[in-house]
Amino acid sequence: MKGRAIRLATPADIDAIFHIRTSVQKNHLSLDQLAEVGITHQAIQQAILEAPCAWVAEVDGVPVGFSMADVVDACVFAAFVLPEFEGLGLGRSLMNKAEEFLFQHHQTIWLETAEASRASGFYRALGWQHVEDLPEGDVRFEKHRR
Repeated sequence: MKGRAIRLATPADIDAIFHIRTSVQKNHLSLDQLAEVGITHQAIQQAILEAPCAWVAEVDGVPVGFSMADVVDACVFAAFVLPEFEGLGLGRSLMNKAEEFLFQHHQTIWLETAEASRASGFYRALGWQHVEDLPEGDVRFEKHRR
């Protein structure tokens, strides 16, 4: 693998974003399940057009991961990498982009994930602090601008 890049997402990336999101094994959601919670192609397009809130990781020009942040809510909304591209540092790079963006607007940022997930350990390794236990086994993490 040669060419790795992280770049801002555009509306042209929406199909790839949904492909990546529905291809992960951990925290998997189908297109129907995503639509039930309001995550649709139209909603993602609107978010991307309103603010630079999503980033795509590419390997050799092919999208293999993405992250999204909600600047109003100060949260990292999503960070996913295709299973076959895990372990290359792409998730860390995607999180860095989302964090940098949010810290331009907020002192404290947050995210939620399942306590029992691999993601929980990943976020801890990136310096996120567990601040609250939530219903159904989820946890809230926060990170403060240095």
